[in-house]
Amino acid sequence: MKIVVLDGYCLNPGDLSWDALRAFGEVEIHDRTPAAEAEARARGAAIVLTNKTPLPAEVLARLPELRYIGVLATGYNIVDVAAAGAHGITVTNIPTYGTASVAQFVFALLLELCHRVGAHSDAVRAGEWSRNPDWCFWNSPLTELAGKTMGIVGFGRIGRATARIADAMGMRVLANDAVRENAPAYEGFRWAEVEEVLGASDVISLHVPLFPETKHMIHAGTLAAMKRSAFLINTSRGPLVVDQDLADALNAGRIAGAGLDVLSVEPPAETNPLLTARNCIVTPHIAWATLEARARLMDIAMGNISAFLAGNPRNVIK
Repeated sequence: MKIVVLDGYCLNPGDLSWDALRAFGEVEIHDRTPAAEAEARARGAAIVLTNKTPLPAEVLARLPELRYIGVLATGYNIVDVAAAGAHGITVTNIPTYGTASVAQFVFALLLELCHRVGAHSDAVRAGEWSRNPDWCFWNSPLTELAGKTMGIVGFGRIGRATARIADAMGMRVLANDAVRENAPAYEGFRWAEVEEVLGASDVISLHVPLFPETKHMIHAGTLAAMKRSAFLINTSRGPLVVDQDLADALNAGRIAGAGLDVLSVEPPAETNPLLTARNCIVTPHIAWATLEARARLMDIAMGNISAFLAGNPRNVIK
């Protein structure tokens, strides 16, 4: 059985092992695959693993031996799932591997906005503290989170993990989700409509999937409803935010700052306005990428394949 990995580098740049995959059959691993080459590389394979290499309907129609697509991520919009189903191809994803890592990264971004640790360290190394007449100095506002409100839009696994950290730091939590079940028991939590979450929160963290109804949910109008002192954190999907509108709001001081691990186009064009926006931290989509999270992803991906071959597929995308 031929197995092809179209873009394995981000999952495994060399610090994990593909040996478990090789136990299933003849394996061909590509670090990266341009979209135009996906069909040629997948030809003859019964199993294809992909992370961000697209598999649209026209490609799937020309891969008669393909029976299984394993998406090496949670988001699966790179595969035409309806077309796959029509051709009898099972598609699975990895829904739960990065919960702790992404929630942790939310606070890496937030604490950097609050304290600018990196910038202050650079200033010390540049001699600014040594030349300072006072025993300490800071070159940006410093913010304490205790007593402030964390607004979470999307209260699934990652949203809930983020809320637990916020609660541990003494923050109140407002949450919005389509399903309002199993509310946390800690004091300071309550459900709220999106409008209240945006308007009443000191920090807004986005944890919703990208659907037509959530695309561009953060735009000039919703940004105008936020506090001028608010921070926006996005570790979910870049297209939830209108880049130019957020850049305009930051540059005009309509909100205090943003921490973004995702952008609408990745990698971004050098002209993306958020790369030069005021008080905007942008990281290269790494919230998911701790060694621990990637090891879990690999294990779950291998388990998905094993379950499929045993006739009991799991994590199937309907």
